[in-house]
Amino acid sequence: MTAPDQTPPQDDLDLLCQVRVVHLDRVREAKRNEINSRELARLAAVFKALGDPGRLRLALALRDGEMCVCDLAAFLGVSESAVSHQLRRLRDLGLVRNRRAGQCLYYSLDDHHVDEILGLSLDHLRE
Repeated sequence: MTAPDQTPPQDDLDLLCQVRVVHLDRVREAKRNEINSRELARLAAVFKALGDPGRLRLALALRDGEMCVCDLAAFLGVSESAVSHQLRRLRDLGLVRNRRAGQCLYYSLDDHHVDEILGLSLDHLRE
């Protein structure tokens, strides 16, 4: 960013909007389609949770099917306790679910939407 007393380079000037016009129809449409504050907070929490590299690695590992806590801990190279803590956060947000088989807890992605979010994000990144 340039100092207030300096003129920005021509390339920066070309990016500036030369005509200050508010397109009210577009603003109204955006307002009409805006989600409520509760949904916005929940969506932000989902992206924040997936923004943590450890939790993201867990979610990506579960794309291929369910895994037990022991396997996930071995995959990440951390303790089972640390994995359980991260999985609890993902479960609270509805991103993963678990099932018990004896003393083992198996985790999987909650539904196809979570897999689609991860897949679309990877596709976007790789384009």
